[in-house]
Amino acid sequence: MKKGILFTAVIFSMITISFTANAEVKKASFKVSGNCGMCEKTIETAANAVEGVVSADWNKESKEMIVSFDTEKTNLDAVHKAIAKSGYDTDTVKADDKVYSGLNSCCKYRK
Repeated sequence: MKKGILFTAVIFSMITISFTANAEVKKASFKVSGNCGMCEKTIETAANAVEGVVSADWNKESKEMIVSFDTEKTNLDAVHKAIAKSGYDTDTVKADDKVYSGLNSCCKYRK
């Protein structure tokens, strides 16, 4: 009985490891418009809310987002869309004008 349980646990572990080995964490960077610390929090929160995003860091000086994500769960396009949905333009997806107009005045980056 104990050998059967141990054998089952070993097989289950091997299957889990093989599925995990297929997942790839990819790192990418792209531009995101914004101005301040409040923008930073909103942009990073939007990116991190995407299932499969491992980390997201936006630099307000360089306007560069660095994101790591599990390619089995999401893709870069989904991250761009989530950020745009929160009111911020990325280098490939523009935020909806209505959402953008709802940002605080310090966060408005369009001239």
